[in-house]
Amino acid sequence: MDGLITGVDKKVRCWWPGKDAQYLDYHDHEWGRPVIDDRTLFEKICLEGFQSGLSWLTILRKRDNFRAAFDQFKFETVARYGDADVERLLQNADIVRHRRKIESTINNAQRACDLGDEFGSLAAYFWQYEPKERPPKCDYATLSEISKTPESTALSKDLKKRGWSFVGPTTAYAFMQSMGMVNDHLEGCCMRAIVEKQRNLLERP
Repeated sequence: MDGLITGVDKKVRCWWPGKDAQYLDYHDHEWGRPVIDDRTLFEKICLEGFQSGLSWLTILRKRDNFRAAFDQFKFETVARYGDADVERLLQNADIVRHRRKIESTINNAQRACDLGDEFGSLAAYFWQYEPKERPPKCDYATLSEISKTPESTALSKDLKKRGWSFVGPTTAYAFMQSMGMVNDHLEGCCMRAIVEKQRNLLERP
């Protein structure tokens, strides 16, 4: 298996979005594209935490509901949530109603405010963990062996030390893939070169 599929539009892509239109759009226009916007970074790491134990497609299909429920993931706002907000969110059938994950999001928003104060932005903090070296090939065999890296482990460890939760090494690596800190579009995928060009042009924070 080479991990590549050809869509009805004749484009060759990574295998994982399959034929789902929403998943294909996410693969083509978002996954792996470099992000330096703090609100978006906070959203991504929170949703990766919610995804733990579930499929990403489940989270993606509920993402607009999550945004509405969590004030568009403006972490300065979420940081002020209290017990009434936790109960409100637990009654919201349009999101994943998991108390620990909801409470974690509020806690992480508070910790995100601390990071912003210390580093100037979340982007400045997260991007310091960008790997200096990557595997020589990004094919299916290589990628299927990677669920965490030394950098994602270091990021996870530091976040936990700072009081974050639901940020294990595997979640941290999925976050790094999503926000473009690494380009894990497979060789042969039509999006790999596009993403790599954006990464090369990015002015790191």
